[in-house]
Amino acid sequence: MRRAGLPGNVARRLVRVAERRGLDVTAILRRTGIPTDASGLPRGTGVTIGQVAKLTQELWTLTGDELFGLGPPAPLGTMKLVMRSLIHVPDLHAALRRLADAGGVVPGMPRLRVTVGETLVEVDIDIDPLDDPDHLAAEIIATLIHRMLGWLIGRRVRLCELRLPWPAPPYAADYEIVFGLHPVFEAERLVLVFDRRLLGAPLIRDEDDLARFLRDAPNVWLATRDYGSSTADQVRSILRRGLRGSWPTPDDIAARLGVSTQHLRRMLRAEQTSIGQIKEDLLRDAAVASLSRGEESITDLARRLGFSEASAFRRAFRRWTGLSPGAYRLANGGPPAAE
Repeated sequence: MRRAGLPGNVARRLVRVAERRGLDVTAILRRTGIPTDASGLPRGTGVTIGQVAKLTQELWTLTGDELFGLGPPAPLGTMKLVMRSLIHVPDLHAALRRLADAGGVVPGMPRLRVTVGETLVEVDIDIDPLDDPDHLAAEIIATLIHRMLGWLIGRRVRLCELRLPWPAPPYAADYEIVFGLHPVFEAERLVLVFDRRLLGAPLIRDEDDLARFLRDAPNVWLATRDYGSSTADQVRSILRRGLRGSWPTPDDIAARLGVSTQHLRRMLRAEQTSIGQIKEDLLRDAAVASLSRGEESITDLARRLGFSEASAFRRAFRRWTGLSPGAYRLANGGPPAAE
């Protein structure tokens, strides 16, 4: 977060939502630890992203609504439901179509119109049903959609244009932090515009990734994220599925990313890593996590991670950490390692 005032600006508008709902603002601010000014409102500066996240979670709980009652009811879990329907499609174009479909059937989900031109894609978000004088719900929806699209493909979706149908507010510069460009204010509609070439970008996320993404809410719309824009991060997301079944081959990974296997290897070399190294890192982290929990035997752990025998796993683990699995577990306060 590069501008100190952004969390405070969001907090002040969230407090106005709480006041409109007749909630005990003083108690809410005390529970969230947000510093206040002489009038009892959040300060313009000195408020952290973590505190705004707590405030948002408080309002979610108290209103039972992911948009705090600022529009048609969006019951808690709406975002999770929509995103579960997105992660299993092949590319960003299909995800956008499914997101647009959700707007017609999921309670609280805004209607979208996706227009694909020769070079640009326009995502028109219908905010007419919102009762949203501070434009907070509209901003949250736009930010979530922008973040969601970037997260799905593992790289930031750079906007070519952002059109907002309201006058420039005092905090207008904050939009550049959140969206990466200055908006066009007083437009006819709320529209996100980006490069058409992104439509073919493959989706690289699975259910485990989604669980982590949702645990990060509401931080997801409070800070700028690249969501693993490096090639290594994208390969890691794809390879992680091998921990639960068969490992994808280099050809499989390259196909998911829309490049040749040879080009993929070159890109990873430029980042000073390789498919084999990323796989080793994933295996090491999974082994360390299991040994720290102490929930499975060495033999079961080795088998789950795909080793042909426990002795091969022990050799690999010693190479990774300098310790045997049993010694590592004891050093981290766990019980003696069961065979």
